[in-house]
Amino acid sequence: MSEIGLGGWLTFGKAMDDAVAERVMGTALDLGINFLDSANAYGQGACESCWGRLLKGRRRAAVVLATKVFFGMDSGVNDKGLSRKHIFEQCHASLGRFQTEYIDLYQCHRHDAETPVEETVRAIDDLIRQGKVLYWGFSQWPVEVIAECLQICERRGYAKPKSSQPDYNAISRWIEGSVMPLCHRNGIGQVVYSPLAQGILSGKYMPGRKLPEGSRATDERQNMFMKGLVSDEKLLERVQKLAPVAKEAGLTMSQLALAWILRRAEVSSAIIGASRPEQVEENVKASGVKLDAAVIKVVDGLME
Repeated sequence: MSEIGLGGWLTFGKAMDDAVAERVMGTALDLGINFLDSANAYGQGACESCWGRLLKGRRRAAVVLATKVFFGMDSGVNDKGLSRKHIFEQCHASLGRFQTEYIDLYQCHRHDAETPVEETVRAIDDLIRQGKVLYWGFSQWPVEVIAECLQICERRGYAKPKSSQPDYNAISRWIEGSVMPLCHRNGIGQVVYSPLAQGILSGKYMPGRKLPEGSRATDERQNMFMKGLVSDEKLLERVQKLAPVAKEAGLTMSQLALAWILRRAEVSSAIIGASRPEQVEENVKASGVKLDAAVIKVVDGLME
């Protein structure tokens, strides 16, 4: 998959109309992004439906199409979680919205403490054997659950997970101590989300200043998880100290943040969100960038 992936969390089917969405998607594909990450819960299926329309007529094999299952899709007791019933029903619903016969990467969106891990793994293994799913992964699973899952797969001969999707950036580094090493030893790549910390690491949010007009932070459809970040003056001050570091490296602040993530061998792809084609054009240039050790040290020191 491409080092930069395109995500649809708060944008496709929600904050963008189809005309803008088509330009963003087209730009991503034209620039070599082939990893497209969605979830059934993104807009309650709206993102998947939007992508189904946008990808219609394009060569299916040219994209790595990913989606997820876990969060509630209706009010019924079985309309959420990772039970065999919910996984099967939602996989087929996602296939219908995507207008495709298979999902490249099917991910458990969170850990379901109410369902045995073996039931979840067996259900996904069956989908793989049926050809409806090619590979599977998980998002934000605790390290002990990952370890249990791997033991079950080894013992039962089930397909092992191939990806882990955590939030990971220079501000949030919780996976480095245990999740990342365990996954790396077992051939599980990190396909990380929020690589720019909801846009904070782009440098657009300045301490002591009004929020930029038209930014995600001013959009009530997209800002529900970032209000604490944009109000943290000390954090914003630290982020602004990265500006000269990026300039010296010949990068934008967003490109620096992405290159800092992609330097890790454990990371397969960093998933960006975009509401304009220009954001895709800027961010994709981080792929292939090699940061000097001195630059990495400075970023680590500022963000720790």
